[in-house]
Amino acid sequence: MTAMPPSALRPRWHRPLLALSAFMIAVVAVSAVGLLVDDRMITGSPAWLKPFKFGVSFALFGATLAWMLTLTRRAPRTGWWAGTVVVVVSIAEMAAVLTQVVRGKASHFNAETEFDVALFGIMGLMIVVLWGATFVVSVVVSLQRQEERATTWAIRFGLGLSLVGMLLAFLMTQPTADQLTDLNADRPVPAIGAHAVGAPDDGPSMTVTGWATTGGDLRIPHFVGIHALQALPLLSLLLVLLASRYPTSRFASPTVRLRLVFVASAGYACVLALLTWQALRGQPLVHPDLTTLAAAAALGVLVTSATGVVLGARSGEPVDSATR
Repeated sequence: MTAMPPSALRPRWHRPLLALSAFMIAVVAVSAVGLLVDDRMITGSPAWLKPFKFGVSFALFGATLAWMLTLTRRAPRTGWWAGTVVVVVSIAEMAAVLTQVVRGKASHFNAETEFDVALFGIMGLMIVVLWGATFVVSVVVSLQRQEERATTWAIRFGLGLSLVGMLLAFLMTQPTADQLTDLNADRPVPAIGAHAVGAPDDGPSMTVTGWATTGGDLRIPHFVGIHALQALPLLSLLLVLLASRYPTSRFASPTVRLRLVFVASAGYACVLALLTWQALRGQPLVHPDLTTLAAAAALGVLVTSATGVVLGARSGEPVDSATR
């Protein structure tokens, strides 16, 4: 009997995740129209900005996981079901966001009415389920070894940092100092939790992102962490492209590509930590103090130096012998 090629043993594209991306693209289109024709504001931002941003993020998220699941050979059924849970919960989360937009209410941290509190509580539970399902997908995908070692590790680091980025969202659910004061005094509190630190959520913000410009904003590290899922695998694919385009360059060495992914992943993790630290100190992204600038400069020097060492040094091991 003729043996099947390895590619034939790999799962096909995860259709529910692709459908999720298609659905979110439709949400983005509707939200774009809403941004043009609906002048309502919710918590200081255009009403349709949140579903627009969530739609873009979920569309990328679904497409990326669908691609990653095509690389699995071990436990493909587990990965398929976990991916399907991601789809169901993501659509439900977006439905909640759209419901509040139609009502003209904030979807996150809203404690104005019993309905708002209940809806945000359900959204919180759905995020926990989403994180758990994504964790399962991450484990299944990370168990796989790809032919390109740099891609194997880029996917692993990307998934890990994305899970950390998702967890950072829970920092936003903690009551602010003013909210705690009102809660302890039994005064009505319209919101419990906030995106911004040291500034109101409806204060001055950046035009496109809506991130606070007068205080820290935890959405920044949350965003950066989540999208490591795309950034690091794309870096690996770029390195492979450079290797094929310049076969006599240092990029042609699998060991060099692998080490560059290690450097980039470590640098990405440090940037994520730096942005989280900056936000928790109540410092706007666009107005860093000297301490933040010094830390960023030191990080830039370290990453640049490490990259130079990798590209400049000659490895004594064969190009195909690096440990996975």
